[in-house]
Amino acid sequence: MRALSPRGLADWEHLVGTRFFPRMEEDGKIVRTERLSDQPALRLGDSSAAAALRHERLPFISYPYEWPFSMLKEAALLELELLRAALAEGMVLKDASPYNVQWRGSRPIFIDVGSFERLPDGEPWAGYRQFCTLILYPLMLQAYAGVPFQPWLRGSLEGIEPALARAMLRGRHLFRRGVLAHVALHARLERREADRDTRSELRRAGFRKEMIEANAAGLERLVRRLDWGASKTAWTDYGERSHYESDELDRKDAFVRESCARQSVELAWDLGCNDGRYSRIAAEHCGYVIAIDGDHETVDALYRDLRAAGEERILPLVMDLADPSPGRGWRGHERGRLEDRGRPELVLCLALIHHLSIAANVPLDEILDWLAYLGGTLVVEFADRDDPMVQRLLARKREGAHPGYRADLFERALAERFDIVRRESLAYGRRTLYEARPL
Repeated sequence: MRALSPRGLADWEHLVGTRFFPRMEEDGKIVRTERLSDQPALRLGDSSAAAALRHERLPFISYPYEWPFSMLKEAALLELELLRAALAEGMVLKDASPYNVQWRGSRPIFIDVGSFERLPDGEPWAGYRQFCTLILYPLMLQAYAGVPFQPWLRGSLEGIEPALARAMLRGRHLFRRGVLAHVALHARLERREADRDTRSELRRAGFRKEMIEANAAGLERLVRRLDWGASKTAWTDYGERSHYESDELDRKDAFVRESCARQSVELAWDLGCNDGRYSRIAAEHCGYVIAIDGDHETVDALYRDLRAAGEERILPLVMDLADPSPGRGWRGHERGRLEDRGRPELVLCLALIHHLSIAANVPLDEILDWLAYLGGTLVVEFADRDDPMVQRLLARKREGAHPGYRADLFERALAERFDIVRRESLAYGRRTLYEARPL
């Protein structure tokens, strides 16, 4: 729900009278919204509210520092499409934050209807700087310099300042498409005009709507041309190099499918999802699946596959599960930590435990404590010390490291926190699947 000030109410009434708003709402590009007529101020605890709106509920909230390149690019194109549609009917987006976009699976949806306002006469697009710092510069850094944008956006909710982007996009990058105009010139003007009332000067000079339209059209062409060209990593074809023979892989699929079908589940998490094989199986039986993996290239490829298929039940996210998204912003509540945005009723944790325990040095007890804390049914895979992947991970450590990483200790710790419903041994006994429910 959302409270509206008197000015916000006037903008809302203008918005619902446009042609583009109901069309975009019907197409699923803007969140469905209705005005509440009965005591809105009392509902929201805001005595100054002139009205209140109610939005449809989306399955899960995610943030730009959890998206792969292609998702941020798709969000940028949606915002520019809405900006251009609004301009055609005398409105504008007063900001351009990617936090205004959420997802229904692989489809972006704009949620901040309060961002639409009537176009002020003679003023530039107020959201341009925010579009640059939170969307354009992160995309450019990834596309032109191969610099992952997620740590930058996670580190600052305001994004990448023009001067900082200029410092990183220098040398040969300075002559890449859009860098001179949107980075170098932007940084120079901002430094020179920090104390000037540029908005008033532009109004006096006769700034016109057509200039915003031209800027939006140019930004759209630029964003469409940005391409990361992700290279393969050790994990992008991991699913093809499965550690299972084909018949055992079928048994693993069947185990997961039966576990997913055993109960009615609205929200499932697939931790360490890789190419999304088991996310897709879960989506056959669950209302919504959050597919999480720490490899950017893999998640980007998964998103593109899901987008091409029109899949709206699986949301892919980039995240290091040894360091998941914390609470961010004022008092850590503006952007919630992963666990606070919706607890899963089912958790898939396949081919992940050994990476968290050995590669990230997280004790088995700590991993299982966290999985139990999530509160859902658990489908987990344990690879013992003789498994080839475990052997590779241990080879990078000193001799005798991780003595507590043992199948018997894992199963004992699992049984202390969960009721083990069933288990199945695969990969010549080197891997075991468990279905378990919290005690």
